[in-house]
Formats: sequence, structure tokens, C-alpha cells
Amino acid sequence: MNRVLMVSNGHGEDAIALRLARDFRARGLEPEIFPLVGRGPDDEATPCVGPRATMPSGGIVAFGNVVNLTRDLRAGLAGLIADQVRFLRAARTRYVGVVAVGDAFCCAMARLSGLPTFFVGTAKSVHVAPYGFGESSVLRGIAGVFVRDEATAQDLRARGVAAVAPGNVMMDMLEGSPPPGIDPPWLALLPGSRETAYHDARFLARIVRRIGEARALPAMLSIAGTIDRNRMAAVLKEEGWRVGARPGCAFEARAGAAVIYGWRGRIGGILQGAVIALGQAGTANEQAAGAGVPVVAFEPGGPHRTGWYRMRQQRLLGDALLVVEKDEARACDAVERLLDDERRRARMGVIGRARMGAPGGASAIAEAVARALAEQT
Repeated sequence: MNRVLMVSNGHGEDAIALRLARDFRARGLEPEIFPLVGRGPDDEATPCVGPRATMPSGGIVAFGNVVNLTRDLRAGLAGLIADQVRFLRAARTRYVGVVAVGDAFCCAMARLSGLPTFFVGTAKSVHVAPYGFGESSVLRGIAGVFVRDEATAQDLRARGVAAVAPGNVMMDMLEGSPPPGIDPPWLALLPGSRETAYHDARFLARIVRRIGEARALPAMLSIAGTIDRNRMAAVLKEEGWRVGARPGCAFEARAGAAVIYGWRGRIGGILQGAVIALGQAGTANEQAAGAGVPVVAFEPGGPHRTGWYRMRQQRLLGDALLVVEKDEARACDAVERLLDDERRRARMGVIGRARMGAPGGASAIAEAVARALAEQT
């Protein structure tokens, strides 16, 4: 038996687990993904298993978000967690090991299996906030702990956790060819993978339309696997865009001189030619910064009244991320000024690469996990 269970804790974590799964298979392991949040990724090579459900919050229940937690509890969150616990406790007869991809809660759930447990920490960094006492206790003594940067690994080692930082798997995911027949540069639009993506795409399209009136700069709209591309196209139609077919793309939308191409491919394909990323996403924003693309995000209160999620991202990415008030005129002005400031864009790119780290993590983690499991058989 060489099956490995990968427990993931969010949409971005699902994508990271899929990337790791490729390297596990290359080493003779058979990975399966158990998503604690949502239905999980749609991938023929890596099946999803276990009890799953989509909650109203999309998984955003941390930091005392009572409203989201209440909505999820009404939707059956308690029963879902109980079913997930039962599944994990029964997993030891089916798998040789379990890999938690996400946060300490994800790792705590994985440990219920009683199997050799490995942790790929995607959610925390000392650049944002260090792992706390309780989180360190969860990580202490498991088979392997892999975090995103060396500073975080050092902090955990000082707490008695044998953590290493072999590379950032998120940077291994920047693969893919650019869209055919479209010349760079372009704006990358990253509305995210949750229900709010449709609303955020509407706002981003308005910015693109105003910028398109002044300069010939197309936009590539990244449509995550969790997003309905037909519904996304309908949103643009409601905004007055003419939507039609485009070879190699999900669709093409035009409004005057402005053009948006819908993109279903790997995000690395559109980041290669992006001059700026307008991002309301989590993982995708961070990948863009790591690829050296300046990122602009929009918050209703501007940079001084960000929600906890964007505040965390701002701390992680530093000056690689520009947060602007979510007002159409102010947003357009900020993006126009950044487009005209090549030196600032270059500086943001350098900072983003430094903050996100180097690729190579997927191969190193898979090799370490495969070796450790082989030694136990």
C-alpha cells in the first residue's frame, strides 16, 4: 500500500496539494486529497475523498468572524466536522501517511488519523505573525514540518519544532504557456476563487474599461476552477461588454477600446506578460508578487481600514502590494500612476520575489516524505 492522504484547508491549499501530488506520483506514491473546506479540486489524476461540503463563508471563519461562523453552523458545519473526524480516524487502514496542507488546525485534524503526519505550512510566516504556543504544540513531534521561509523555520526550531524551509511550493505552480496570439504587456485580473469573485470582477472590469480609454492595454481575467465562466461572462455583459468566442481563451469581452480575455489556464501563463496584477485574491495575489508582478488590491476603507485577510497579506508582501480604496476613480488614478512609474514597479517586483521565496519546494517535500515513509515500511 502506497496511498497518501493529503488534507487541505482552503482553495489555495487545494491547488498547492495538487502541485505536490505530481511530485508524489513521480516517487511511486498514490496521493488522494481530502479537502476540509469546499468540494475540492477537479483533477482526474488526484481523486478527492472524504465528507465534503461548501459552506457560506467559503472557509473564512478565523479571527473571530462570528457572522461567518454563525452562517456556517446553520449550514451544518458541526455535523460536517464530526463526519470529517470519523473519516480521519478510520484512515489508518487505507493510507501509509498523511500530509496536511494549510494551517495548524488542518494539521491537528490530520493527526487524528494516527498515521505518520507531515505538515506543509502555507498560511503563516513570521513576516505576518509567528506560529503561537498552541500551534507549535500541534506541530511538535510529527514526521516532517515544511514552512514557506527560513525565518519562520528558525522561529519554529527555537520552539522545539524540527521545521525546514525547502522552497515555496506556490512558486512551483507558476507554470503554463501564455495565451496564444495576444502580445504582452497586459493587466492580470485576479478576482479570486470564492463567491465574491463575480462581484470583484465587476469592479475590476470597470477599472480596465476606464484605463482602456486612455491606453491600449488589454487585460487577462483569471477564472479559477471554482468559478463558472458562463456566469463570469454574464457579469461582463451586464456591465455593457460585448462577449464572444476567442481561440485559446474562455471568452473575449470588448467595451470601446478596452478588451478583457477570459483565462482558464495556469496562472503562470498570464503572469509572464503582466505589467500589473489587479488582485482581490489570496494565493493568486501572492503568486503574482512572487513572480515579480506588482499587485494592487482594493479595500472599501483603503490601506488604513483593511480587513484581517488583506492586512495579513499586506504584512506578508510588504511594499510588493499596493492597497487602494475601493472607489472607481481613486482606483483608476492609482493604477494609472503605477503604470507610469517603471522604477516603482521594478522595486515592487524585487520585494515580491524576496518575500515569497524561491521555487523547488514541491520536489524537496515529496522527496523527504517518500524517504521517510520508505524508512517506516
